[in-house]
Amino acid sequence: MSKQLSPLGALAVGVGAGVIGTGFMTAWQELAARLRRSMTPKHMAADEDPWARAPAPAQVGRRLVQVVLKRDVPPERIPLFTNAVHWGFGTMMGAAYGLAQGTVRGKPMVRGPLFGLGVWAQSYATLVPMGLYKPPWRYPAKSIATDVSYHLVYGAGTAAGFELLRRTS
Repeated sequence: MSKQLSPLGALAVGVGAGVIGTGFMTAWQELAARLRRSMTPKHMAADEDPWARAPAPAQVGRRLVQVVLKRDVPPERIPLFTNAVHWGFGTMMGAAYGLAQGTVRGKPMVRGPLFGLGVWAQSYATLVPMGLYKPPWRYPAKSIATDVSYHLVYGAGTAAGFELLRRTS
């Protein structure tokens, strides 16, 4: 029988689980990128805006700064913004996972990947209207499968992290 957590306790455990899940996702993304690096790298033209190829998390962070602080972000901040938004969003979604645990039944290793698929779907529901992603049917199946795999790993890692932290709290 799993330990019953208060809503605040579930939120806190969820934050930790989100960090763990994001760590698993990041490791899988890095491994996949290393396996793909044998392919020809994309080179930028000298006059191309570096933000045009920046990852979606960096672009979301940039837009937030532009709207809230009314400032632009220099391209050298792309790696910082990529990591900050990636880890911040993964942690925040882990908190949501933690809060949901009081209302969802089932095995964590089923709930986790399903949660990851939900996060993947939510990313398209958010990033397509922002103009940062195309609709999923406009990408090659291999690209979608890779992206889904990242989110399945995130969800499984978040669920495993939640169970581990719940037992040790």
